[in-house]
Amino acid sequence: MLNIRKTSMVALIAGFFLLCLQAAQANHLPGFVDLVKETSSAVVNISTTQKIDSGMPQLPEGFEMPEFPEDSPFGELFKYFFDQDEGDEPSYRDAKSLGSGFIISKDGYVMTNYHVVKDADEIIVRLSDRRELKGEVIGVDQRSDVALLKIEATGLPVVKIGKSSELEVGEWVLAIGSPFGFDHSATAGIVSAKGRSLPSENYVPFIQTDVAINPGNSGGPLFNQEGEVVGVNSQIYSRTGGYMGLSFAIPVEVAMDVADQLKTAGRVKRGWLGVLIQDVTLDLAESFGMQHPRGALVAKVMPDSPAIKADIAVGDIIVEFNHQEVQSSASLPPIVGSSNVGVPLPVSIIRNGREQTLKVTLGELPDDSSAAKVTKKSEEEQTNRIGFSAIDLTDEQQEALEIQGGVLVTHVIKGPASQAGIRKEDIILSIDSKPVKNLDQFQKLVKGLPAGKSVAMLIQREGSPTFLAIKIPADD
Repeated sequence: MLNIRKTSMVALIAGFFLLCLQAAQANHLPGFVDLVKETSSAVVNISTTQKIDSGMPQLPEGFEMPEFPEDSPFGELFKYFFDQDEGDEPSYRDAKSLGSGFIISKDGYVMTNYHVVKDADEIIVRLSDRRELKGEVIGVDQRSDVALLKIEATGLPVVKIGKSSELEVGEWVLAIGSPFGFDHSATAGIVSAKGRSLPSENYVPFIQTDVAINPGNSGGPLFNQEGEVVGVNSQIYSRTGGYMGLSFAIPVEVAMDVADQLKTAGRVKRGWLGVLIQDVTLDLAESFGMQHPRGALVAKVMPDSPAIKADIAVGDIIVEFNHQEVQSSASLPPIVGSSNVGVPLPVSIIRNGREQTLKVTLGELPDDSSAAKVTKKSEEEQTNRIGFSAIDLTDEQQEALEIQGGVLVTHVIKGPASQAGIRKEDIILSIDSKPVKNLDQFQKLVKGLPAGKSVAMLIQREGSPTFLAIKIPADD
């Protein structure tokens, strides 16, 4: 009987402590009530109208409108679809879209996404007090997906600007916007990752969150728990068109820098280094004599670029730029893009296993880039010990590709080459840090490679250079 009472007492005490623990954990969950009250007045709804050609069908050439009886319904139907004179203006329909934005100055400057106002003929900004004002585009930047608008009003509520650099992964954040047109909807979540590089834009180090973002949220603010804007909600990853747990926001420092440049200069100036880069894999790190993978591996240096003037070469690994550490290839473009143009800057590289520092003076990022493709092949083929056949490139092919030397892969068999990812039509530019001049020289280089060693091979594929790590097989 005594043992039963002791057991019951222990269970009671354990239950009490469990309730206390749950209460303590509940107290640590964030509350967003006050934050929403304080910030939502500076969040706006943005609706746009775009005139689109209605594409009304025309009668084929040589055909005329048929004559129908006066009361025939077919006569009115044909007139509606086809009765349009040659001199008539084409008919248009209005396409409408919705987005979000936020006020950054009391005199009416509003920030949103470029894709929210792209090609808009009319922009209406609806405030929290239900006023609807016409928005004027001050400037847009497609690369960062930022647009700056102006509305004619004064004494407006404004957001507080924070620092996305101080965000921590796992920290709570809040979004306010107009998903599907539902004004001032608040959704919360955590920061999932920082510095994400997306295929659509590698000059923006996106903030990844699990905040529910849907169509209409674009351009709206992402707040930290202090009620400061730390990002501009821009993109979602989705297979259905709706929220799937992956949302991406532009860091507020990037967005504000773009807005300031649009306001003062009407365009955005970014730094340009002039290299194509890739990540350093574990195998590539071994082939370059590194203890662990880090940095951005230079796969190509553009002609007449700041990089080539600074003596940066193919095979260099950039580990620090302008006193900022480069952990991966994705982290380099945002650093370069936000760095000053025309000013000598330090860049640390690893070359032949040793770290050294160079000085580079960045140029301004060009608008367009182009790459050449291989269109013809040469004649003589030879095979090699790593599992592929190759041929020499003609002078015309080298000129079109803007390269010197190299060999073209014509056939790949099962072996080290296929395991490394080499494909037919690849161009081999260097192996083990030695440039490939022609097929004979390449074959000699391959024969001289030590068995069992991983070496870096620089290839060019569809105009883009890439390093691959290839394991040299033991000789029979």
